[in-house]
Amino acid sequence: MKRTILSFTTLSLAVASLFAQQQWTYSDCVEYARQHNISLKQSQLSEETSQYSLEASRAQWMPSLNFATTHGFTNTPFKEQGDKNAYNSSYGLNASWTVWNGGERENTIKRDELQTRISSLDSDDIMRSLETEILSLYISILYAQEAIDINTEAASVSQAQAERARQLMEAGRLSRVDYTQLQAQYEQDRYAVVNAESSYDNQRMQLKKLLELGINQDITLAPVDWLDEQVLASLPPIDESYRMALATDAQLKANELSIESADLDVKIAKAGYYPDISLNAGVGTSYMAPGNNAFGEQMKRGLNESIGLTLSIPIADNRRTKTAVAKANVQRTNAQLASESRRNAIAQTIEGLYIDLKGAQARYTSGLEQVKSTSLSAELVGEQFNLGLVNTVELLTAHNAALQARRELLQAKYMAMLDHKLIEFYRTASVTMP
Repeated sequence: MKRTILSFTTLSLAVASLFAQQQWTYSDCVEYARQHNISLKQSQLSEETSQYSLEASRAQWMPSLNFATTHGFTNTPFKEQGDKNAYNSSYGLNASWTVWNGGERENTIKRDELQTRISSLDSDDIMRSLETEILSLYISILYAQEAIDINTEAASVSQAQAERARQLMEAGRLSRVDYTQLQAQYEQDRYAVVNAESSYDNQRMQLKKLLELGINQDITLAPVDWLDEQVLASLPPIDESYRMALATDAQLKANELSIESADLDVKIAKAGYYPDISLNAGVGTSYMAPGNNAFGEQMKRGLNESIGLTLSIPIADNRRTKTAVAKANVQRTNAQLASESRRNAIAQTIEGLYIDLKGAQARYTSGLEQVKSTSLSAELVGEQFNLGLVNTVELLTAHNAALQARRELLQAKYMAMLDHKLIEFYRTASVTMP
């Protein structure tokens, strides 16, 4: 057994190592999480428990059968005649079957069938949450990767400008104060690179946590290049997206099944008002010593068979049934409120995504032009600075304006694509990622 466990562990590490050596696509991340995420595995265990409960409920249609034996020893020390000690025993095989119990048995089976489906939907909902979290982190990591490139490029430009300023200072054409300002700009851009790398590492750590990857396992994402047409793609009607989101949402389906389950709980509770009818049968015998006959003869003579029908009519049960019905009604109302709350949450989420996407697309459209103008301006100012035609303040202003425009464009791009993909996921319960 120990060798089997070690082999399984070795295989898991080999699979994880294979994944670590390649670039992970979004689909790779989702499938790996499906196989390894602990929360999902725990939910799947709950599915098994629900299935066992259903099997137990269905078994209530079968009769119960048991064997019982009783043994006793009696001592009568002051008995004047006969044996003072006596031994007696009885043996019985008893069967019982519930004929009718107010519909409790049938409704319990129906409820447990619903609970099994609800447990499955709960696992689906956890997987959906994992997919959206992975999607958010995946796009955040892609954003962080490109942010590192932009900040690294900006640091290279500011380094060249600082070096040029040093040469001009040594030639007596630039003051030390101006050189210090450009050198400080270079250090600031280098610090921005460090921050971008830290953000990238943090996002990767969060993704590894979702995938249950160990501290020694690395992950590198496959690059994704989105065109302007994809970023600025038009949106489907919001009403259509809302209807599709309602149709694909696992939590809402579970909530609606919970309402049905609560209705059955009410019926189960009301079964306490009805009589129970059960059929009983048994075969038994007994033995007593000392006795007139031997063990075998007594067992033969004592053999008896019985059959009976029991009717139990509830009269007063200390409000147990009435309380159970009231609690079941409260649970049904709570399930209805949970379903309504989920519908409202989906509507708010869809509307929020549409608003965010429209805003991100507007910022991206204006950002494209802003990047062109600020980049051209920064290039021209840089050439003028090299010729000594502009001062340091103008150079820094142009440099920072161009860098800020690129950062804002990058942010708008990835925010738009995240909103696009989330809307796609809510509509279809899946995401297409290059």
